[in-house]
Amino acid sequence: MSRLTSPRMRFPKHRKSLRYGTLAVPRVIPALACCIALAFVFVSDCPAPPEWSLPTLPFAKKDNGEIQETGQAPVGPGGMCMLPSGQYIISGHQFFMHQWRVMKLDKKGSWVPFPDQAMNTPGSGSPVELDSVLGLACDPRGIVWMLDNGRRSGRAPKLVAWDTKRNQLHQVIVINAQALSPKSFLKNLVLDPVSPFIYISDPADGISSAIIVVNTQTGLTRRVLEGHRSVQMDPSIALALDGKDVEVRRPDGQIATPLTGVSPIAIDRKGEWLYYGPRNGASLFKIKTELLKRPDLAPNIIQSQVTGVSPKPVCDSMVIDAKGRIYFGDISRGSIDYVSPDEEYLNLRLLIKDPRLVWPGGLTIGPDGHLHFFSSQLHRTPFFNSGKDVTTPPFSIFKARPLPASRFGF
Repeated sequence: MSRLTSPRMRFPKHRKSLRYGTLAVPRVIPALACCIALAFVFVSDCPAPPEWSLPTLPFAKKDNGEIQETGQAPVGPGGMCMLPSGQYIISGHQFFMHQWRVMKLDKKGSWVPFPDQAMNTPGSGSPVELDSVLGLACDPRGIVWMLDNGRRSGRAPKLVAWDTKRNQLHQVIVINAQALSPKSFLKNLVLDPVSPFIYISDPADGISSAIIVVNTQTGLTRRVLEGHRSVQMDPSIALALDGKDVEVRRPDGQIATPLTGVSPIAIDRKGEWLYYGPRNGASLFKIKTELLKRPDLAPNIIQSQVTGVSPKPVCDSMVIDAKGRIYFGDISRGSIDYVSPDEEYLNLRLLIKDPRLVWPGGLTIGPDGHLHFFSSQLHRTPFFNSGKDVTTPPFSIFKARPLPASRFGF
């Protein structure tokens, strides 16, 4: 396996230095105005915190066998989970403005709205309508949790749980205003495997980023770690794809660089540690979940217990296997990388590199024990391209073997 090391990435000097703020949307795509989410901020002269240096991945062959295409989504996915039966559930990323917010790949190989057509149709009269779903998670009972950030229509963010075994609504939890910031953009979620809690990443504007803790028994929600450097974006780490930096041109002609705070989030099999990090960041962090469950703890006490774990690539998703190895969907390099406890998480290593992996995400370990992930092409959506859709379908879903049980996976 290749060990990856190199100097920190820097922004090109030609970009104008701007303070953090809301990104304006071109008139050609007014419907995206609600989606900007302020998950992006302008390039600033704010100094980056001292962290791991972001490695440069050398071109390399796949180290763990071939990846296998298992499906093709009709639109770029925003999130993905798998039912105990092995069926895929995906959310259509809101930047694609697809009619269906959530879809299931049925047993006939066709994508159908999930849970049903009415919940995916605004104005249908359904008691629960889905607006802008990104994060998805499924528990062992087949209950699918959908994180609706509400950014398309300006609705209150909510969690919607659907029981696939009984084919009925299980629970709805509205995220209260006290757990949000004015620029919240709820992204990903993980389910606590042993306690009735859900943890949500909110990159917000990259500065007021935070983790949201949800008690599914009481419905209470809390905002923690807001503004801590472990959840904030690193302005020195840009995102480059297709041979160029990912940028957004504003109506006034200025170039804005999307920088995102905490996005990838994962939890270990025992539910003891929550792992997370900013998308635009070179470090992975963790904190004990028992601290997050205690509303009596002061913010400074919680922040003092954050621990650095490992280097990480620019990524939106990650997952932990039974051996404690952490896999990342490396957006910049179109690869799946990992760190291992066998090496004390010190070395970021390459697992898979494939030209079909374009903005990989949705990492999950399926009931078959394989890694499953998708290619979203998010940077080719109209939002990033002055209103033009330059995506090149298909939006493929893949699976691959994770590392073997032997030390280092060799």
